[in-house]
Amino acid sequence: MDTASMQHPSLKRYAWLSIAAAIATILLKGVAWQMTGSVGLLSDAIESFVNLAGAVMALSMLTLAEHPADNEHAHGHGKAEYFSSAFEGFLILLAALSIGYAAIDRLLAPQPLQTIGFGLAVSLLASLINLGTARVLMAAGRQHNSITLEADAHHLMTDVWTSAGVIGGVGLVWLSGWLWLDPAIALLVAANIVWTGWHLMRRSAAGLMDASVPAATLQQIDTLLAGYRRQGLDFHALRTRQAGSRAFVTLHVLVPGQWTVQLGHEWAERIENDIRHALPHAHVTTHLEPLEDPLSMADQALDRTP
Repeated sequence: MDTASMQHPSLKRYAWLSIAAAIATILLKGVAWQMTGSVGLLSDAIESFVNLAGAVMALSMLTLAEHPADNEHAHGHGKAEYFSSAFEGFLILLAALSIGYAAIDRLLAPQPLQTIGFGLAVSLLASLINLGTARVLMAAGRQHNSITLEADAHHLMTDVWTSAGVIGGVGLVWLSGWLWLDPAIALLVAANIVWTGWHLMRRSAAGLMDASVPAATLQQIDTLLAGYRRQGLDFHALRTRQAGSRAFVTLHVLVPGQWTVQLGHEWAERIENDIRHALPHAHVTTHLEPLEDPLSMADQALDRTP
């Protein structure tokens, strides 16, 4: 038997928030770069373009992921979220290459910075916008188990930290006159966002490969099933997978052979409900088998490996 999860509230409004924040920060950081001529601030502005592209991709993939299951996609469209996070990771890597090229060029040909104080103030305002947006997206991503929103939030937080480094570096250039600090910090920013991009792409690949739910959740399910074992039932072939914000759980439930179909069905429904409480928004599928029949154990090869 199979049970479907309750409908998720739409997450697209968070993608629109990310788009608005990206546009605002592009304008602010662009102004800061034009005023100062800092390649560090230029690198910050380039990363905001990546934020915008990622947010637009997130909106399109969240829209697709919210489509209901159909004849061609019986398990829904939740995996579309992984394409969004992988795309954003790829864009981050491209941005890192652009930043690195600009930084090396500036190292070879240093240039003095202009109007630094006001430029830094504008960049700081942009960073505060990203910080507020990232906190909102992270909370929503964790609440709704959305890798798209979490990826966007992590990227924005990376942007906040790199902006802090850029602002600090440009400030040091202002105070010390060491022009090489500006492109050196830009190179550090590029290295940092390469790590972020790699992490996003790796996590997206794991999702597309039908990775299991987190180990802590598996342990919670195992503990729940142990309680039913003490009541005379048994289980095997427990399998889980995560598809964006949705999770899928299948298991075989072994019940006394003399039970009626109705009684076995009632216990299976109870087990499914308990699993959904442990793993909200999960689709749970159970298969009933007689406990005493040796053939019930013939499919133990379906049990997950440690």
